[in-house]
Amino acid sequence: QVQLAESGGGVVSAGGSLTLSCATSRSNFNRYAMGWYRQTPGRDLVASITIGGITSYGDSVKGRATIFRDNARNTMYLQINSLKPEDTGIYMCNAGGIYGTWGQGTQVTVSS
Repeated sequence: QVQLAESGGGVVSAGGSLTLSCATSRSNFNRYAMGWYRQTPGRDLVASITIGGITSYGDSVKGRATIFRDNARNTMYLQINSLKPEDTGIYMCNAGGIYGTWGQGTQVTVSS
């Protein structure tokens, strides 16, 4: 069973920045691609990164976000800049793709 520990959510003023983190075990971290998705019916992609470091970004954050992996800490990070109220929502960490393992989600609220 893969455990995904999410953190970094909270209330941020519009125009600010926020960093989400998702940590797991070393063995799991080295096994799966990881990413962040919105808690929507379609589970819209925010950003993802493979074990080899190949990244993908959703249109909603393209140009404003950076995803990266810290192999020493078994943690994946997502930084979003220039936050907008429309960024408000629940962000879910994922390991292994759509049909893989999901975190419980962390709430991001961008105040206007």
